[in-house]
Amino acid sequence: MRLNLRAPLSLAVAALLLSAPAQAFLPTPLSVIEEDLQSSELPTTDSNATVPIQMAYPDEAVQGTQNDIDSGSSITTEQLLSTWRKQVKTDNLAQHTTWRRMLYFYDDQNRIFAKKQTKSMVDDPRFFLSMRGQQDAAAELDATLVALAKETTSSINSNQADTETPNQASNNSVLCRFPARVAWLKEALAIDDVRLSAECPELDDWMSTLAPEQLSIVFAEEYLDNPLSAFGHTLLRIDSKSSVADPNQISQAYALNYTVDGDPDDSFPVYATKSMIGRYDSVIEIDPYPEKLAKYLQDDERDTWTYQLNLTPSEVQQIMRHVWETKELKMPYYFTTDNCSSEILRLIDVVRPQQSLLNEMAYVVVPSDVVQLLGKQNLLASTMYTPADNTLRQAQINEKNSSPRQLGYQDSTKQTLDQIKSAELNAISSMSDDNQALLKRQIEPSDNNPVDRHPLQLGTIGIGQRGDDDYVDIGFRAGFHDTLDHASGYPQFFNLEGLAATVRLYDTDDNKPNQPERVVLQNATLIRGRSFNPVNSAKKGKTWGASIEATRVNDGSQDAGTDHLIGSVGYETGWSWAFGSPSTGTGEMPPQLCYTFLAGTAQAGRGLNKGFRVGAGVNAGCRYQINNQLRAQAELQLPYWYHGNSAESDVRGHYWQPISSLGLQYDIDKKQALRINANYDWQERVDANDDIQLSYRRYF
Repeated sequence: MRLNLRAPLSLAVAALLLSAPAQAFLPTPLSVIEEDLQSSELPTTDSNATVPIQMAYPDEAVQGTQNDIDSGSSITTEQLLSTWRKQVKTDNLAQHTTWRRMLYFYDDQNRIFAKKQTKSMVDDPRFFLSMRGQQDAAAELDATLVALAKETTSSINSNQADTETPNQASNNSVLCRFPARVAWLKEALAIDDVRLSAECPELDDWMSTLAPEQLSIVFAEEYLDNPLSAFGHTLLRIDSKSSVADPNQISQAYALNYTVDGDPDDSFPVYATKSMIGRYDSVIEIDPYPEKLAKYLQDDERDTWTYQLNLTPSEVQQIMRHVWETKELKMPYYFTTDNCSSEILRLIDVVRPQQSLLNEMAYVVVPSDVVQLLGKQNLLASTMYTPADNTLRQAQINEKNSSPRQLGYQDSTKQTLDQIKSAELNAISSMSDDNQALLKRQIEPSDNNPVDRHPLQLGTIGIGQRGDDDYVDIGFRAGFHDTLDHASGYPQFFNLEGLAATVRLYDTDDNKPNQPERVVLQNATLIRGRSFNPVNSAKKGKTWGASIEATRVNDGSQDAGTDHLIGSVGYETGWSWAFGSPSTGTGEMPPQLCYTFLAGTAQAGRGLNKGFRVGAGVNAGCRYQINNQLRAQAELQLPYWYHGNSAESDVRGHYWQPISSLGLQYDIDKKQALRINANYDWQERVDANDDIQLSYRRYF
């Protein structure tokens, strides 16, 4: 009687389990997940292409033994998955900040120029185990768990079968390809290290070579003679035990450099444009640190500042594991947002989920701003200054000229100065002869530590008078710095401005002739800068300048000419000289500067006679630093303009138009300043010759 009851009951249970509604509540079978994993693998026909991600399955050599334990293996795998999935669901790990950041999901980006999207920024299918990994972090996590469970049970079964290499995984297994993800899951799911471990020859060799113990951020100062380095550069220094014990022993240190993989055959305008708009891929370069440092100190002659990052040993290891996962990715490079500095912030964000450093960069990511941000977040543990070769030679010149017998450059023989300034005749360097160690030089740091500089952005409001008209100016500058700004933290005589605009509001009187409009765009600058390399200093570059802007100018070709908004492109080349007493014990140049440029300018606009003019002439001036808070600059421009011949007798086709200017700035503090600007146009045909203004400047 009991047997008759059991039989129908068993059939009923089986029917219930096989029904569609019941299957909806059952765990996803492992075979179904495996189909998703295998279908996501993209075969390659190129022998040199990266090998697609594949799962590690038992070798055919042990297939017979494996068949005997297949049922136990399946049970173990399903048990592991069931346990892990429950914990993943309980802790909502698929939406954990760390997991999503490792997959390049950036949910918290609110930067103005950020690429807001709900999917991963990586579009390489080999970066994901699931076909839906780019769109769904949860699917990628589950696929990773399946792979881990299978590899774990395969390892266990291999041990049971007494194979010769029980813990050796394929270099393309999930354990070897994604060590950062696995390490994070080990901690999040409390997985035993012994249970989930494998030998990964390629990964192990890579980590053994780098031997990462400590990470530091290296800042190379701005270098205007190479426009792509005009905004400075940052990289990561990877220290081994030897360089941690003695930071001057750099032979075993490496440099991690995130840069643009550009086409060297492209012209500079094309190269720069493609770098700005993401038409080039990025590339992660890992080179011996001495090679990279020598390029900055000796070739480019740029001082460097090295800041040890305040990271734990486990965070350092996890960052390097994540670099291993991402080092072959090809992602668009954007010069202003996804660059050398943003990648450093992203790597730190991966191991610090409670922070969102990259999100702090609201506009663009600039190397010096990144250093300042890390300082504010207490992530800089120590600082080391390394002077460039020309800085050391300048220190020798300063010492020579400060001797009682020689009070200035004019008292030194030209032959002696040339010998000191020459890199060939005076091979002094911060690096040893073999470039494998840093030498301790008795020199004080220059005043160019980016931590000390004023904020990048600038807002101004000024009151002034042009001719008989009063006005108010409101201006904004996205960056960087001009020669009257607070100098600390910047390279000496640094002058580079970009993305600046000024709007002028006139207090007009309708009863007066030639009244300006009430609101005008006074200036809009795309880029304007000057590179000063004084001929009597140890710097080897040239003195030059360039500008691309829209500005208001007075047309002196006709009587009572008023100002007009025009487009202007200019280039200058010339000479500069430094004089005065430099800071004692440093390699800084003397603080005062005079310069002379040969200038050429082309301008076009509807308000100009014939719609254009071209000019050539001389620009000469001096910049004088009165003290640390007060600086003055005077300049005389002597352009000769040509419009072309005109049939009208009262219109001139060519003429001189001298303009003199004077500027004076007083620093209230690092973020505030007052400035006076005065200009006088000596061309008698313009309507208003003089312009004087007092402005308040706020750096933020």
